[in-house]
Amino acid sequence: MIDIICTNCQRTYPEQDVPYRCLVCGGIYDFKSLPALDVKQIEPNLPGMWRYRHTFSLPTGAAVISLGEGNTPLIWDKVKGREVAFKLEYLNPSGSFKDRGAALLVSFLRSRGVKAAVEDSSGNAGAAFAAYAARGGMKARVFVPDYASGPKRGQIETYGADLTRILGPRSSASEAVRRAVDKGAIYASHTYLPHGIPGFATIAYELVDQIGEAPGTVILPVGQGSLILGIGRGFEALREAGLIPKIPKLTGVQARACAPLWALFSYGPAGLGWVGEGATVAEGIRIQHPVRGDAVFRMVESNDGMFVAVDEEAILPGQAELARRGFFVEPTSAVVWPALGRLIGDLPEPIAVILTGSGFKSVH
Repeated sequence: MIDIICTNCQRTYPEQDVPYRCLVCGGIYDFKSLPALDVKQIEPNLPGMWRYRHTFSLPTGAAVISLGEGNTPLIWDKVKGREVAFKLEYLNPSGSFKDRGAALLVSFLRSRGVKAAVEDSSGNAGAAFAAYAARGGMKARVFVPDYASGPKRGQIETYGADLTRILGPRSSASEAVRRAVDKGAIYASHTYLPHGIPGFATIAYELVDQIGEAPGTVILPVGQGSLILGIGRGFEALREAGLIPKIPKLTGVQARACAPLWALFSYGPAGLGWVGEGATVAEGIRIQHPVRGDAVFRMVESNDGMFVAVDEEAILPGQAELARRGFFVEPTSAVVWPALGRLIGDLPEPIAVILTGSGFKSVH
């Protein structure tokens, strides 16, 4: 099993129970080092992302809780005269990239004997957790902000999870779930627990396999930032294995109404002073205080990446334009379109865009 440690006091993740923060100092858990990628250990006969199981953080012999996640299509299209590859992560089983992380997290929880757990989410992570909990025979309760879209709420409940709607911003749902944890619930947090991050790294492996080389640029939405962190670590593992020469230009897109990483990137620490948790149709990335913000920022900045913010009035037209090209995504995912249009003339090729969540999540 790959070592997981507290980023503050360096203590190893305990061999029993499932704490979401360090029991000694309250720090955040993360991987001690990059999961190594060994091409000789790739198992091409396994479905989806599981061909890369040797890079995952699961104990030896742990049961696999899977719905066939990963190995999503890569579709090329021409945008402003340049070829762009769109990675269709919204075609994962529950309709978003979150399935890659949820499969690993629930597999880990079941290996620890967990039979019931709670989670908080603006929608997609909750739906993924509910789906994989159902698959793994685990009772789930999901706290969501009251503004979460109806289809996402309905999806969570249809999987059999208990849904708790919390009035107020996204952060209020996080506060509510922690109160449940203080009373003894197991917190299956996709943000605090790092176990799902290697699942996101498999997107990098698939991109290189599908394109035949490393992308020059990868554009994707960023809220908590676990996706861009995981993809970045995947490219680092590819580089360490000698399979690519450098990390692509990671380009994280945020809605200007709630864009802390963009503010820090553009204006330094002073920029965080005016960042709010403003309302946005891109509800999935409405995160004012990313739990792994420091690690996400370092990943992007150290590899010549960037964060950009898009205006609210550009998001829904972006969703419509993607739909006219056959890509039916939710508004959260559509933030990539105005960013792509603004930046495309200066981006290194090949350009890959991650489409993260299904449009069916937002149909009313």
